[in-house]
Amino acid sequence: MLTRTVWILGWVSLLTDLASEMLYPVMPLYLEQIGFSVLGIGILEGIAQGVAGLSKGYFGHWSDATRRRLPFVRWGYSLSAVAKPLMAVWKAPLWVLGARTLDRLGKGVRTGARDALLSTEATAATKGRVFGFHRGMDTLGAALGPLLALLYLSVYPEAYRHLFFLALLPGLGAVAATFLLSEPHSSTPALTRPAFHFRGFLKYLPRSSPAYRKLLVGLLAFALVNSSDFFLLLLLKERGLSDGALIGFYIFFNLVYALAAYPAGSLGDRWGLRRVFIVGLLLFATVYAGMAAARDWWVFGALFALYGLFAAATEGIAKAWISNLTPEEELATALGTYEGLRSVATLLASSFAGWVWFQFGAPALFYLTAGAAFLIALYFYRWKD
Repeated sequence: MLTRTVWILGWVSLLTDLASEMLYPVMPLYLEQIGFSVLGIGILEGIAQGVAGLSKGYFGHWSDATRRRLPFVRWGYSLSAVAKPLMAVWKAPLWVLGARTLDRLGKGVRTGARDALLSTEATAATKGRVFGFHRGMDTLGAALGPLLALLYLSVYPEAYRHLFFLALLPGLGAVAATFLLSEPHSSTPALTRPAFHFRGFLKYLPRSSPAYRKLLVGLLAFALVNSSDFFLLLLLKERGLSDGALIGFYIFFNLVYALAAYPAGSLGDRWGLRRVFIVGLLLFATVYAGMAAARDWWVFGALFALYGLFAAATEGIAKAWISNLTPEEELATALGTYEGLRSVATLLASSFAGWVWFQFGAPALFYLTAGAAFLIALYFYRWKD
């Protein structure tokens, strides 16, 4: 049974992702409108995502050291809510960069503490469904956000700036909901002198359990081949699909993901988290190999449905798996370290994917990615519990 805290955190994530994804279809259009080049957009996103990734481990470590979760959850969601309209207040590049970075910093502040809070609301037998439910609510917001943006722009074409102010409303709703949460009781005392320096969380890796490090190797190997979904959309564009079709497929993917996340988590609790994760990797390999050869819109639709099932079978499952291998007093650090390193790996994966596409073409990239994912699935298949 899902607890009150799990439900509240689910709604908080739904509202936050709704606000974020309202801006997803228009972010590059707005940035171009105010004078950013394609290179400038890439630099802005690279810096913002890098800050988010590296800060997840740092703030996760801080949360564990102080044995507090709610301050990080509330401040993290607050920073993201306020940062979105700030992007539209002033067009100066440094201001926009600062606002976008503040938005991503909010994600870094809250992620480890929030996931640790979710983990404390579950047992080893229910971790999959708890994290699956949360991912489902989060992704439902990711599907509703672009849909609302499309409806708004159909009435007010190119009024991108106003959307940034509208995104403040669901963001503030998410922040308000965090005040319905209670700080969980910790059985271990806070550290008297916690290590708050930026790289302090990396000290966790040598002293973490062998099982955690072994799992981290596999998860990060996959992150290094799992490039941005932007390449999937670029492939659709290359195959002649319209911009509306691209956004439609993106919404469809998120809806499938949202609907499948909780059932996938429940299946993981019953069948085994490792087995479900392997199925997810095989689905990913199938999608990428299929994308390389697909030409018809209905084939793309089927592949995006499988892609939603892949995400449902891996995202929440990975966090549930990590939390089952980690003591309560190290949860935020372990989860934040994984998220932080995964963010860096994803940036590297996207850079490498862009190079492969440029040098050898899209089919080479997609077949190479599919093959690498299959090998990583074999790594997990040979895993000895």
